[in-house]
Amino acid sequence: MDRDEVWKAIDQERSGLADLFDGLSEEEWEAPSLCAGWRVRDVAAHLTLAQTGVLRAAGDLVRARGSMDRMIRDTAVRRAGLPVERYGALLRGMAGSRRKAPGVSRLEPLIDALVHGQDIAIPLGRDRPMPVAAAAAAATRVWTMKWPLQMKWPLQMWRMPDGFELTATDCSWSVGRGARVEGPVGAILLALTGRTAALPQLSGPGADGLRARLSSASGPR
Repeated sequence: MDRDEVWKAIDQERSGLADLFDGLSEEEWEAPSLCAGWRVRDVAAHLTLAQTGVLRAAGDLVRARGSMDRMIRDTAVRRAGLPVERYGALLRGMAGSRRKAPGVSRLEPLIDALVHGQDIAIPLGRDRPMPVAAAAAAATRVWTMKWPLQMKWPLQMWRMPDGFELTATDCSWSVGRGARVEGPVGAILLALTGRTAALPQLSGPGADGLRARLSSASGPR
């Protein structure tokens, strides 16, 4: 995907999430998400912080004593105190903007929207199809990322162990070497970001081994 296509996909995901938020009940807002220890409203709050500026981010990091994990958690908790009807409005207000948080590429907001959309939708039993091209671009970025893999919250990315070849069944996408694991690229993206919820969608000679490795890791389920 080129630059314009990525931003278009981000806008579409945010718009779809805003529509989803509009229909959530009070109980659903307080329900647990796939991110361990995060409610649906906490994840929604985090998504509305994607355009935090440099000065504000620096201040947040100082308050968190230099811990990126703590900063992400603390800012989401503070934002989660807003009335729930604000979250959809805030996401819609980002439409057309290419502003992003400092230190990230344009693909990180796409990863956030795609993965956190599932963090919210899956435990609520809501069907939220993941666009194939966008999921493939996000999965490629996650596969090649380095520094976020050491962060615990909220994506809980983990280092994919050696010995697996991941192959999408719904598009031309494949990475790694070893025992073959195949499935929809959206399910692969969720596995790459530490989610076990999509593991039933994966198959192949290496699927059981990958399930065992991911299931033994801490983090989102």
